[in-house]
Amino acid sequence: MQLGLNLGYWGAGMDGDNLAVAQEADRLGYAVCWAAEAYGSDAATVLSWVAAQTERIDVGSAIFQIPARQPAMTAMTAATLDTLSGGRFRLGLGVSGPQVSEGWYGVRFDKPLARTREYVEIVRKAMIRERLSYEGEHWTLPLPGGPGKPIKLTVHPQREHIPLYIAAIGPKNLEQTGEIADGALLIFPAAEHLEETTFTHLRAGRAKAGKTLDGFDVCPTLPLAVGDDKDVAALADTFRPYTALYVGGMGSAKQNFYNKLAQRMGYEREAAEIQEKYLSGDKQGAAAAIPQDLIDKTTLLGSVDRIADRMKAYAEAGVTTLSLAPAGFTLQERLASLRAGTEALERAGLA
Repeated sequence: MQLGLNLGYWGAGMDGDNLAVAQEADRLGYAVCWAAEAYGSDAATVLSWVAAQTERIDVGSAIFQIPARQPAMTAMTAATLDTLSGGRFRLGLGVSGPQVSEGWYGVRFDKPLARTREYVEIVRKAMIRERLSYEGEHWTLPLPGGPGKPIKLTVHPQREHIPLYIAAIGPKNLEQTGEIADGALLIFPAAEHLEETTFTHLRAGRAKAGKTLDGFDVCPTLPLAVGDDKDVAALADTFRPYTALYVGGMGSAKQNFYNKLAQRMGYEREAAEIQEKYLSGDKQGAAAAIPQDLIDKTTLLGSVDRIADRMKAYAEAGVTTLSLAPAGFTLQERLASLRAGTEALERAGLA
């Protein structure tokens, strides 16, 4: 199992330190550094900046939002980043959510699975420099009856095949991801529940494509906080606002993918309470309603030995790249967490 680094969203207050964290991950041999986008910083600019000041670590989008870009533009960006980074780019895609898609981009959040499938097909055709023509429900290239003609990408990516990941949570999305992608980006993964919540669906998709999970990268992100095992409860409290935002407020009462995931993990009553409090404006109450067990299962907390044991559980479940989001109020604390991640991987015998 390899380690990755997730820098999250730029503009979260730690921007000045993020480059130093990425450079330390590069020095430590981390496999990939991911950057996200929602409705603030874009991921492509961040990744180009990080790639220019690192040497070996891959840079990946987690995610480029599908409603934000036409598929051909995504192919252009991917090819450019792969070229500029010397073949170190990984393309992560996702449909985002209805609030962002419709409220920020003005793109209807309808038929997300079909839209994703078509998008991936077009991006792949463009990245391998085929003359681009496509007839689908959501995209038709070139437009009929006009001056457009099939053209091909002029940039030559560094590699013939740029790895393509999809951010997936729900069963149908996971199955399709297994079928059409090279990897899956996961969030709030509990090692104890990965088989029923994730791998069953990924395998079904791989089988549809006549493939197994061999070579398929399962890449969850886990927040990391290092400390004494006696202080695990306090360390868990660090992530209460983060968990409350996703389980309680990332979406509407009817459509919150993370809330549904918590329910599938056995937290039906708690997930409902967290959401009700969060959407009513009681964010502190929502955070307080999160069971410590839920946080502990979806983060890495405690001593290096305790974290090593959890890493073993993820590796045994089938995770191939474990991306860490190191917590810390200072740069030195975040760097120490990053080094602890490497030490834990070695103690787990997974390096």
